[in-house]
Amino acid sequence: MDKLNTTPFFQGSEIEAYKIFGAHPGRDGVTFRVWAPHAKRIEVVGAFNDWGADPIPMVKDDQGIWSVTVENAKPGDGYKYRVTQATGDVVDKADPYAFYSEKRPNTASVVANLSFDGWTDQEWMKTRTKGYDKPVNIYEMHVGSWKRDEDMGPNDFMHYSQIVDDLIAHCREYHFSHVEVMPLSEFPFDGSWGYQSTGYFSSTSRYGTNRDLMEFVNKLHDAGIGVIMDFVPVHFVKDNFALARFDGTPLYEYSKDSDAHSQWDTYNFDLWKEEVRSFLMSAANFWLDVYHMDGLRFDAIANAIFWHGDKRNGVNEGACDFMKRLNFTINKRWEGRVMLIAEDSSDFPNVTKPTLDGGLGFDYKWDLGWMNDTLSYLKKDPIYRQWHHNDITFSMAYFYSEKFILPLSHDEVVHGKATIVDKMWGSYEDKFAQARALYTYMYTHPGKKLNFMGNEIGMMREWDESRGCDWFLDEYPMHQGFEKFFADLGDIYGEDSAFWYGYDPMNFQWIDADNASQNLFSYMRKSAEKTYVILLNFSTNSVRQRFGVPFRGKFTEVLNTQWAKYNGSLDTDTPQTAWSVKVPLNHQPFLFEVTVPALGACIFEADTPAPKPEPEAAPAKKADAKAKKEAKA
Repeated sequence: MDKLNTTPFFQGSEIEAYKIFGAHPGRDGVTFRVWAPHAKRIEVVGAFNDWGADPIPMVKDDQGIWSVTVENAKPGDGYKYRVTQATGDVVDKADPYAFYSEKRPNTASVVANLSFDGWTDQEWMKTRTKGYDKPVNIYEMHVGSWKRDEDMGPNDFMHYSQIVDDLIAHCREYHFSHVEVMPLSEFPFDGSWGYQSTGYFSSTSRYGTNRDLMEFVNKLHDAGIGVIMDFVPVHFVKDNFALARFDGTPLYEYSKDSDAHSQWDTYNFDLWKEEVRSFLMSAANFWLDVYHMDGLRFDAIANAIFWHGDKRNGVNEGACDFMKRLNFTINKRWEGRVMLIAEDSSDFPNVTKPTLDGGLGFDYKWDLGWMNDTLSYLKKDPIYRQWHHNDITFSMAYFYSEKFILPLSHDEVVHGKATIVDKMWGSYEDKFAQARALYTYMYTHPGKKLNFMGNEIGMMREWDESRGCDWFLDEYPMHQGFEKFFADLGDIYGEDSAFWYGYDPMNFQWIDADNASQNLFSYMRKSAEKTYVILLNFSTNSVRQRFGVPFRGKFTEVLNTQWAKYNGSLDTDTPQTAWSVKVPLNHQPFLFEVTVPALGACIFEADTPAPKPEPEAAPAKKADAKAKKEAKA
């Protein structure tokens, strides 16, 4: 232990604690280390000593760190720490820093070798960015239920290697730039989806080995697809074999009982404690370092900002300080090349403001307000939507206060909420028509995009972690049309910076935000080269209408959600074209007239006039002669 620098760990600034703690294979066997300052005795038990038949005691130093090297231990061996706690109870605990674990329902940690010589993504790692000026289109997925064989039992899962090629092809078809995987850290209960973890450094054994996960990420990188992982820094399970009261005291959880217990019947991390901060910062960095993740989505951040997630309880200053430190340190370590995303349902300000400017330092924040307002609007009968027009327009009143991602995530398609398509008002055909209009609104609204698996194929059945997506739906015409539409829309979004460049207010402009009586919305998305006009009709009446536009020229329809190829209400796929005329409307100097179908949306691309060339400067000799002549006069 003399050679180890543990000072940053106890100061709360360590991001590589996994290089100190855990089970590390070496030439002399495997060295085990664990922090448990209040334990009276700890022994290592495992496959190498018949699970305690020949106990191997660990040695405690004056900092509360226990260690031992076991000569006959090797990668693949299961193990636990037999902890004699401060209370005198003896409990077998999984290693908080284990790198692999037994498949549930077994709970032992497993010695793992994290070395991997198969990385071919060096160029990707050097050139990746946070994506502010790129078309970020995220595909959220639950690895265990993306695809399943019919013959699989409840304890069986497709492995990374079995799905990665299909996943790459799928992302390319729908133009997804990133895959966001729900938590891959080890967890005991399938129904928690990984959000109630027992192994913050342990990749779940459900889907393959450590090496399998590395190959999975490497293949996605080689295909030009980024990988983001969900990370849960707020709470952990109460299971007795894991972190809970690890050494007989509240080592990882708050000491005060009312603070320790969470709304999910889990324990809240004590985010004021320096060693816990180092644990979580190191866990976050671990997935970026060892598995080459391109970003982390931090779950339930409102529950860190406010005590128990309730604004009335006040701000948890220690937790906010922890998040600032984590984001600053991770950004410094990775030179600003990884995405740090907050799933925050609160209105707490400056979540995506840099830490040096007083913000929490996240790069993006989920816009859950946009999601709730939009879905609430589209559930309503169109007759009543005119009185809820603000549900659609309100997001642009606050949008530039943060860097937002627009999410239609797993939380919206479970627990009786209905899928995205099924939430829509009306008949079967009406639901799909409105879903196409919804996605056109989503992909033409400022902000990055996120969709949960199944959204892209128009699933009607709610997500169930024990079943795969309903891939058979592509046999049905309505779903065939929807999938074609989703792919075309993703292509339009990704091809032009007018839809995704930065967070510049000049890129978006309302044409008419106030036409509530017709449930009609019109706005523009603009880049230096292109201007697009987007028209949304959330009523059941097709309208032939005039809209203000900024200049004279031709406007060509590049997408209509009711085209026949999408199984829409039109009997054609022929784009509309319109020429603007110099008549002021909607505070614009020109207008054009087009048809917007009922429960439909259109995107028109403007044939933007080329700027007039600047007059060339007069040749120097002629300019000099002219100047002399003027001087004589």
